[in-house]
Amino acid sequence: MINLYNEDCLQAMRRMDTDQYELAIVDPPYGISGGINDNRKTVNKSKKNSMRNYGFIKWDKKPTKEYFEQLKRVSKNQIIFGGNYFIDCLESTRCFIVWDKMTYIPSMSRCELAWTSFNKNTAYVKVNSNQTNRIHINQKPVALYTWILNNYAKEGDKILDTHLGSGSIAIACHDMGFSLDGYELDKTYFELATKRLQEHQRQLKLF
Repeated sequence: MINLYNEDCLQAMRRMDTDQYELAIVDPPYGISGGINDNRKTVNKSKKNSMRNYGFIKWDKKPTKEYFEQLKRVSKNQIIFGGNYFIDCLESTRCFIVWDKMTYIPSMSRCELAWTSFNKNTAYVKVNSNQTNRIHINQKPVALYTWILNNYAKEGDKILDTHLGSGSIAIACHDMGFSLDGYELDKTYFELATKRLQEHQRQLKLF
């Protein structure tokens, strides 16, 4: 079952039981922009499917130390995108996931790192980051979450995502039969992600 909530994830985690989830797969703000605010205005109108009305709204603020403490309390294992930006809150690990985006944009990194709590070798995955009809500037491909679930989740695992964003993980979990609780504080992103999931589910029913 996929449950999506328009709620502050930290407040929600404070109410959760210890080890309520087998796996948390999260993509919190990295804090590298300092909190940009473009008031959701369209940027770069010349490119089709480019930076359309999904701008920052001062959400790029790094989570507090309590966020990571609660995340580790409520989940048995964690995969945290941007873990290299949170070294003050995360212990050392031998298992990073290196995501090769397979695209080159001068202003963006070609790869992204995800910290994990697993005692496994570092993994490397190539998934093209190019996507049509983006609804979030940091939207990750469904195929990336599918690969992660295939390699790090077990049948019957309950998944937590504290920063739902575009909802790509919700689509992957739905397709693979995983239970997911996803939290998104921003109402606009939450509504767009919910609509995206519902449209995907309707399309599947047609075939």
